[in-house]
Amino acid sequence: MARTKRLATPFCPAFFAIALLVPTTGHALGKSDPDKWLEEAEEAYSRVTRYTAVFHKQQRVDGKLTQEETMLIKFRSPFSLYLSWIEEPHKGSELLYVEGWNNNLARVHRGGFLGFVTRNLEPKHPALMENNLRPFTDIGLGYIVKAVASNVHRASRVGEFSLFEHGEETLLDRKTQCLEIVFPKDKEKGYDAYRVIINQDEESKLLVRVRMYDWDDQLFECYGYDEIKLNAGLTEADFVPTNPAYRF
Repeated sequence: MARTKRLATPFCPAFFAIALLVPTTGHALGKSDPDKWLEEAEEAYSRVTRYTAVFHKQQRVDGKLTQEETMLIKFRSPFSLYLSWIEEPHKGSELLYVEGWNNNLARVHRGGFLGFVTRNLEPKHPALMENNLRPFTDIGLGYIVKAVASNVHRASRVGEFSLFEHGEETLLDRKTQCLEIVFPKDKEKGYDAYRVIINQDEESKLLVRVRMYDWDDQLFECYGYDEIKLNAGLTEADFVPTNPAYRF
């Protein structure tokens, strides 16, 4: 899949400043009810069996914010994943993982001079976890929904969060609604973040970007998707290392 657009600015900005338009509490109703828009997102993703997209990732590892990574993602259910890094760092790297294939090992290679070296690695192998907070199996449009929902549903039950609607925000050419969830500033409560900023696509209702801030209010995880093609015409050839477009 050729890219037709390029980002003029990072998809995962480290700083987020926006006026708070509609502050609400955990007992909010209507559009500001987090359970309502999460149900929309979960229902929307339940209809997705395959997609392609450009995936953006940035994390804070050992106190340092890593450089944003940009990669082409092909995903098919049950869990089949192809990643191709299309920008620096790691441009030219590839990863292929199909649940139940290759002894459940990922087939990977780095870009650049050592690109010809292909390895078969477990998802949590140290070489794959280097400078990563999570294994590659914890990515995808479905993962965003799952990660956000697990925190918000729990907080909603006990009413210990604040919800802010920031209105419409355009990510490239897609209109989204931007929402912010603030959890108790107490790490011992067990939430994954102090606050989470979410972009929900107005048309598809999918969550297309999530930014998570730690208890020092520093960005530590950002995952986002653009150029999304839902239920794309992927075939078996997209998930085998012998694909002539791949370099395994």
